[in-house]
Amino acid sequence: MTRRSPLSRDRVLRAAVALADSSGIDALSMRKLSQELGVVPMALYKHVAHKEELLDGMVDVVVGEIDPPGPAADGWQSRVRRRILSARQALLRHPWASRAIESRTTPTPVTLGYMDSTIGMLRAGGMSVDLTHHVMHALGSRMFGFAQELYAAPAAPDPHAQAAALSAMAGIYPHFVEIALRAEHDEGSVVGPGCDDQFEFEFSLDLLLEGFERLRVQGWSSS
Repeated sequence: MTRRSPLSRDRVLRAAVALADSSGIDALSMRKLSQELGVVPMALYKHVAHKEELLDGMVDVVVGEIDPPGPAADGWQSRVRRRILSARQALLRHPWASRAIESRTTPTPVTLGYMDSTIGMLRAGGMSVDLTHHVMHALGSRMFGFAQELYAAPAAPDPHAQAAALSAMAGIYPHFVEIALRAEHDEGSVVGPGCDDQFEFEFSLDLLLEGFERLRVQGWSSS
């Protein structure tokens, strides 16, 4: 007879992450999770008090997958860039996680540790407290590997329908349509039909990092 592993907080959280990965965050419930673990629902409450605490823990599991900082000798830009791109890979493995991170009203312990580490890399790179404060605002959710993009061309079930929709819009929104028809396309994009998500993410990240470095060299101050 196979002996079942004892229930623990870590086991509960990792099972919840796996369930969200396979079924989506909306399918997650304490009852469904208990079924996956083969326990009664009340057994979960010894390890997580409620669903919000469960989501906090799941976010910590995902953020905990981000690679640690590289050596200081690599320079702050390379270190921060690698860490953010590692965060992006973690979120690509867990597509539900960006929603969960955005829904947290208070940073989780592992999230706070990641933010603290990022701030530490910026400060070690010679940034003032003032500049670092504004850099963190500018990075926003991008620090965790995702960004909400406002630009998106109209979605359509087939290329002909999409072309017709863009053609109808061209007389009213010519500049938007001109950009929407720029076609280096990735069908799985979440930025907009056709955009290469990874390229767009790295493009904007590099612009930000280079801009931050110029401000650091200039000794910029908000005052």
